[in-house]
Amino acid sequence: MTAAQRVIPLLITLALLIFCTLMALYPAETWHASVRGLAIWWDVLFPSLFPFLVLSELLLGFGIVHFLGTLLNPLMRPLFRVPGSGGFVFAVSCASGYPTGAKLTAQLWEQKLITREEGERLVAFTTSSDPIFMIGAVSVGFFHDTSIAPILVASHYAAAVLVGMLMRFHGRSDVSSAAPPDAHEEHRSRFMRAIYAMHEARQADGRTLGELLRHAVSSSLRLIIIVGGLVVFFSVIMELMVQTGWLGVLYSLTEQGLHLAALPPSLSHSLVGGLFEVTLGAKEAGATAASVPLVFKVAAASFVLSWGGLSVHAQIMSVLSSTPMRYGPFLLARAIHAAIAPLLVVLLWPLLMGSMASPAFVNDAFMPPSAYSPEWKRIGITGISVFSSVLFLMVCLAWMGSKLMIKRGKK
Repeated sequence: MTAAQRVIPLLITLALLIFCTLMALYPAETWHASVRGLAIWWDVLFPSLFPFLVLSELLLGFGIVHFLGTLLNPLMRPLFRVPGSGGFVFAVSCASGYPTGAKLTAQLWEQKLITREEGERLVAFTTSSDPIFMIGAVSVGFFHDTSIAPILVASHYAAAVLVGMLMRFHGRSDVSSAAPPDAHEEHRSRFMRAIYAMHEARQADGRTLGELLRHAVSSSLRLIIIVGGLVVFFSVIMELMVQTGWLGVLYSLTEQGLHLAALPPSLSHSLVGGLFEVTLGAKEAGATAASVPLVFKVAAASFVLSWGGLSVHAQIMSVLSSTPMRYGPFLLARAIHAAIAPLLVVLLWPLLMGSMASPAFVNDAFMPPSAYSPEWKRIGITGISVFSSVLFLMVCLAWMGSKLMIKRGKK
């Protein structure tokens, strides 16, 4: 056993004892922080995550992964070095947000459709925020400015794709044996091979619709309860750090770093808050002084959304704990995503924010003018629209890629 293996558990134990003592010293603040975290989970996370978790479980049971794995293989393999089934994970993650991508990746590993390194690559770029949160909560609720929604969404997802392309160099260069095979090679159409692959997967699963639904609901509830517990836990930790003044030290250190980088020091509250929790960091970015240019405030919010906060990191770790996938590659990917997304905001700002006042797809009937109040109808429509659009785009790109490969093969 190395020195680090002996020291780290002792430090974690000491930190937990300190926080237990602080909870006893600040009982009222601890209670209010717990209620605040529970409200975030119940009002935002539960209605936005749970329906998509159940639907994704049902789609997995019906063999949609094998269908899309065959269709999207010409796109996902060359770009990201993951099986075509990773396209389904990416589309669902774009629609529902973290930690859905990690959950689906863990299920692909359990079904032996991906290897450990392919799973690590997949989690790296499918951990993203959902559009309903970026548009409704951040743009409308925190910034009160719908015009920043396009640049916030574009920079976030473009950075996720770039992270996936960079993480393709992670791991060995051998070809995975876990990729879904092309069944019925006698059929020349890739679509027909995909249909046969889905049919065979459904027959191999064998569960009835009732069994699939029961398993989907119970599995999704277990995950959503874990997510809620972690949100409440980190809400309490943040409050205790505020009460003891430890957060002030982080604020001052971050302000010094921002000053050296010639950036507004007042963004420190957003960056430090986002280090722990996404909602707090994004809210602080919108509340930054009006003297700070809007581009810097949006870049700070983009950083927070891409990093995810330690609360999201803990959620991903809990989901992946039953697999051999490691946390290190995910941490590296989050750091890269958090570095690229703000840079894309600055680069895209003149292009997207020139004369635009409000994006066409956001209006007063769709989004409230002052506060974010999630509704099942809005969440469902937005999520399904994003899922369908991303999936359609990837299928088109995969079809084009397969045509190019066929032409090269004939040459």
